[in-house]
Amino acid sequence: MKKSIRSLALSLTTFMLAASPLCAANVQQLTSVNEPLDTVNLENSTTLHLSVGIGSGAFRLASDPEGVFYTITDRGPNIDAKVTEDLLGKKYDFKSGKIFPTPNFAPTIYRCKLVDDIAVVEQKIQLKTTDGMPISGISNPETEVAYSLAGNRLQDDPAGVDAEAIIKLADGTFWIGEEYGPSLLHIAADGRVINRLVPKGVAASLQDAGYPVVEALPEIIRHRPLNRGIESIAVSPDEKFLYFALQSPLALPDKAAYKAGKNVRLFTLDREKEQVVAEYVYQLDDPDTFVVDNSKKKQKQNAVKVSEMTAVGMDTLVVLERISKTTKFYKVDLSQATSILNSKWDSVATSPSLEQQTEIQEGTLHKHLLLNSDDNKGIMKKIEGLAWFGGNQWLMVNDNDFGIAGDATKMVKVSMEIE
Repeated sequence: MKKSIRSLALSLTTFMLAASPLCAANVQQLTSVNEPLDTVNLENSTTLHLSVGIGSGAFRLASDPEGVFYTITDRGPNIDAKVTEDLLGKKYDFKSGKIFPTPNFAPTIYRCKLVDDIAVVEQKIQLKTTDGMPISGISNPETEVAYSLAGNRLQDDPAGVDAEAIIKLADGTFWIGEEYGPSLLHIAADGRVINRLVPKGVAASLQDAGYPVVEALPEIIRHRPLNRGIESIAVSPDEKFLYFALQSPLALPDKAAYKAGKNVRLFTLDREKEQVVAEYVYQLDDPDTFVVDNSKKKQKQNAVKVSEMTAVGMDTLVVLERISKTTKFYKVDLSQATSILNSKWDSVATSPSLEQQTEIQEGTLHKHLLLNSDDNKGIMKKIEGLAWFGGNQWLMVNDNDFGIAGDATKMVKVSMEIE
């Protein structure tokens, strides 16, 4: 009887902690960057007013001047072939792929500074090849078919990147995570690609990229679903290690495993050796726990994704997990888990695969909830950029998808305790 009462007390305590207002935070709206990109006239006499979506990733280097932070765009405006009739008022002959209204767009790093709570652009750094030619966001070979607004097939671009995450090093160079490869790119201060790290078996398709391509990432991550590549990257305080995660579970052995799976792979890379040295499992939450996202339509498991990551200590990360309207921020400690790198889980022959497991102890990270946007008014939807200003001060920025659906780029300051 005493044991039952004690169990009930523990259960009530757990419930109270989960519902506690400790996850409430001070949210301050900032004046953001909304830069016009292009005006596209459509055949149905409507117009797309495109703006630059700068919020695919964000980062603050502690040694930079006060208020300075960096963001990055993704590949540029793109529209899924499945929704072209709704957005463009036009049907195309193809049913899959992406339409690029501005195919010459070059993914760009933005150096911004907060001045009296206004985000001011100080510098724009376009990504470039070794010879200084701007890089496009058009699909790589063997990834996704790209089309022009007129419906013409665009040539695959082996240099193209879909940038989704950014960090800056003390030497002034950058590392970005991207979705096509999926890959990691080391970027010089002027935007030139120093090299691009890709999974084994990918380099041959990128041989005409115009910059060095190195097969340094695990081959197994080639099984990521389209548009679910590397969307988060972080750097250790001593800059010796990079941390990166896939956005979603891999499609192993098939898409059904990705759609139902919860196990996302998170890696540690020795930066100087450019070698992956550890691998962990980050388990996604159930989709019904993202309350606001479920208010009108029940969400599926594959709607949940990892969209950003920040290191707040050695092997200690804050991970951004979201659907769209609901965003959660979890702290994880890699030192408390065992690496599964080079284990059976890295073999495509393993059945059931890691992605098909419902419970796995080895390599699984313990998640500590820091903040849930459902409990905090003023936090916008689709946050993809997270910059740590030290202490409990954070800057969050959304991905506005280049204003295709009329959304603006928004930024907020948020107080979020990490202890």
